[in-house]
Amino acid sequence: MVPILELAAIFLGAFVVGLSGALMPGPLLMVTVNESSRRGALAGPLVVLGHGLLELALVLALTLGLGLFLSKPLVGRSTAVVGGAVLLWMGWAMLRGAISGKVTLELAGKKEELKRPSFWLPVAAGAVTSLANPYWLLWWVTIGAAFVAQAWRYGIGGLTSFFAGHICSDLLWYSLVALAVAAGRRFIGAKIYSILIAGCGIFLMFLAVYFLYAGWTGNVKL
Repeated sequence: MVPILELAAIFLGAFVVGLSGALMPGPLLMVTVNESSRRGALAGPLVVLGHGLLELALVLALTLGLGLFLSKPLVGRSTAVVGGAVLLWMGWAMLRGAISGKVTLELAGKKEELKRPSFWLPVAAGAVTSLANPYWLLWWVTIGAAFVAQAWRYGIGGLTSFFAGHICSDLLWYSLVALAVAAGRRFIGAKIYSILIAGCGIFLMFLAVYFLYAGWTGNVKL
C-alpha cells in the first residue's frame, strides 16, 4: 500500500510544476483569452478540458505502451537527469524574466458580443492548440516523462496523483484568467504575477537539483 504522504508529495510536485508551465504566456493562454472574451468564463475550464484530454491520452500511452521500458532503472535515471536539466533551465529563465520584468501577462481580449455557449469549440481549441505547440511535446518528452517514470513506481495511485495535480494547476490558472477576461478586469497585478513567476522559478530549480541528484545516484523515488 502506497503511503498517503507519498501520493500527496507527487500531487503537490505535479501541481507546482504544472502551474509553473501554465503561468508562462503561450498559445493556450491566448486561446483562453480569446474564447472567454467571446463565450464567457466557462470557456476557461472547457479549453483546459480539451488540453487535459490530450494529455491524459499521452500519459496513458506513455504508461501502457512504455510501462516496462519506463520501469527499467537506467531509463528512470536518464529521464530524471534530462528532466532535471530542462527544469533547471526553465526555472532560471522564469526567475530571470521575473526579475527583469520581461515576463508580462496580458489579459486584454477584444470584447465581442457573447456568443451562444458552445461545448465542443473551446474543447477542440484547447486540444488543437496544445498539439500544435512544439514546446508542449518537448515538455512531455523531458519533464513529463521523468514525472511519469517516477509516479509509475507507485502504480495507478502514483500516476493518478501526478495527473490530478498537473491538470488541477491548469484548471485553476486558466479558470482564473477566463474569469478575469469575462469580468473585464484584472485580478492579478503585474507585481503579484512577477512574484508568482519568481517563486515557481525557484521551486523548479530546487526540484531540478533533486532530479539531477536522484538520476546521478540512482535514487529516483519521489
